[in-house]
Amino acid sequence: MIKNMRTEPLKEARFVEPLCLFYEEDGKQKRWELIKAHDSVAVLIYNEDDDAFVLVKQFRPPVYLKNQDGYTYELCAGILDKNKSEQDTAIEEIEEETGYKISAERIERITEFYTAVGFAGSRQTLFLARVNERDRVGEGGGVDTEKIEVVKVPRKEALRLVFDESKVKTPGLAFAISWFLLERS
Repeated sequence: MIKNMRTEPLKEARFVEPLCLFYEEDGKQKRWELIKAHDSVAVLIYNEDDDAFVLVKQFRPPVYLKNQDGYTYELCAGILDKNKSEQDTAIEEIEEETGYKISAERIERITEFYTAVGFAGSRQTLFLARVNERDRVGEGGGVDTEKIEVVKVPRKEALRLVFDESKVKTPGLAFAISWFLLERS
C-alpha cells in the first residue's frame, strides 16, 4: 500500500540530472527542459519450457501520479551505471529481477532505440534471452529496496496484454513482444 506521498524539488540527484538546454534553430533562440539520464538495457525473456514471456511488474511513482495505481508491466531492465558491458548488465539484471541465471551464449542483441525522447533521449539496447526452468537459481524480485514481481505471460496471450489498456506497459515491452511474434514464432 502506498501512503504519505509528496513531491519536492530535486536538489541532489543520484540517477538523473535536470537541465535547461538553450540552442538556436533556424535563427530562433530556443529553450528545452530535459533530464540527462543513463543509457540502459532491456531484455525480453522467453521461457521455452512454459512457452511464455517472463516479465516484471513493479511500482513506478511517476505512473502513480497519473493513475493512482502505479504498477507497470515491463521487460527486465537496468541502467548502465556500473562500468559493465551491455550484455553483462543484461545478464546480471535477469538474475536479480527474475531469478534466472544464463550464460552469454544464451542472450542475443536485437536492436537499440531511444526512450523518453521528449525529455531524456536515453538509448536502450534490447536483448532476447531464452531460459528454461533449469536456469532458475532464485526467486528474483530485485535487490536492495526493489520490489519486483515476476510475471509469466503465455506467448498465445502476449498480444492481448500489449493491447490491454487496463494494464500499464512500457513501449519497449510492446515493441519486443511484437518483434518476437513477427520474427520468431
